[in-house]
Amino acid sequence: MYQRKGPKAYRPGLDSMHKLDKHLKHPHREFKSIHVGGTNGKGSTAHIIASVLQEAGFKTGLYSSPHLLDFRERIKIDGLMIPKQQVVDFVFNNKSFFEKNKFSFFEMTVGMAFWYFSKKKVDYAVIEVGLGGRLDATNIITPELSIITNIGLDHVEFLGDNHAAIAKEKAGIIKNKIPVVIGEKKYSTQKIFQEKAFSCNSSLHFVKKDSNNYFSDLKGSYQIKNIRTASTALNIISNGSFDKSLIQKGLSNVLKNTKLMGRWQIIKDHPKVILDVAHNKEGLIEIAKQISIQKYRKLHVVLGFIKGRNIKDLLALFPIKSNFYLSSPNIERAIPLIDLRNKLKGSELNIKTDKSIVDAYKNALSNSNSSDLIIVTGSTFVVAEILKFVKK
Repeated sequence: MYQRKGPKAYRPGLDSMHKLDKHLKHPHREFKSIHVGGTNGKGSTAHIIASVLQEAGFKTGLYSSPHLLDFRERIKIDGLMIPKQQVVDFVFNNKSFFEKNKFSFFEMTVGMAFWYFSKKKVDYAVIEVGLGGRLDATNIITPELSIITNIGLDHVEFLGDNHAAIAKEKAGIIKNKIPVVIGEKKYSTQKIFQEKAFSCNSSLHFVKKDSNNYFSDLKGSYQIKNIRTASTALNIISNGSFDKSLIQKGLSNVLKNTKLMGRWQIIKDHPKVILDVAHNKEGLIEIAKQISIQKYRKLHVVLGFIKGRNIKDLLALFPIKSNFYLSSPNIERAIPLIDLRNKLKGSELNIKTDKSIVDAYKNALSNSNSSDLIIVTGSTFVVAEILKFVKK
């Protein structure tokens, strides 16, 4: 499982996914799909689109990753997770084929999603890319529309160490004669998308910064970009037949319709505690911008990171007078606590390290008063551990 193991679990390429798809009798051909890739914001954008499609009366599948509390969050229809029995049946009926072919966790999960959406006869399925695009297991579909939210420097060990190289991998989801929406227009990547769209004879749509004055129940000013991308995509999918009030209704009910978690999610008011799954530089820059417009007495930041992150660079994004509480999420990919301490030796920031993420969070709570702000971020797994703790 890539999310837990990291690079050694990553298996690029579509050959085995095509093999699995053939075994399952090509379920993805039974419904219309929308393919959502990009570095940041693809999860939010996918959920926004799914919410609007639900409000428009379509039976809507949603495949996203990773999950926070329950594996079944990855596969939903109209906001409801795949039932446990369906997961059991799918694995039971295909187990010998899986074992024989040694499919990855992600390939089996994508296959399960397509099988379930086909079985339940969804009208649309919104499919979020796992990693990259060109070689991602989801890339066997021929969607109605492809979306690339943005390009940032993440997963550089697989996708390339510059924006152009990463854009080339993400552009792999652009299909022949299928329209494509690009969320952010950047000089370093624009030409790559134009060339790929031209070679595929696909209409290319860059999102305009002034497109529509919608708002959403998803908090965080960074969602404005995702709202623009989603509304542009919805206008193309519907040929302009979705009126603004319908799109606004879907935007106002994303949390209710899709049960999305971990995006500027406020779980406590005094002190205010906010969880966000931002985990790379571009994502954390947006979090820092959002913090800058909050009112608080003292800022407490609970953080954990996976291997490969430049911790000092990421900490430098936050206000210098913050109290930092660092630990390691409970997964193999996490930066071990001893490494964290070594990397931060000599830092002039106010940093405490704790043996677990939950301990770091408890420490932040005990050191804060009712007018303080606590931000929990740095990794999906950090947010997941706090959500589990709060739920208990």
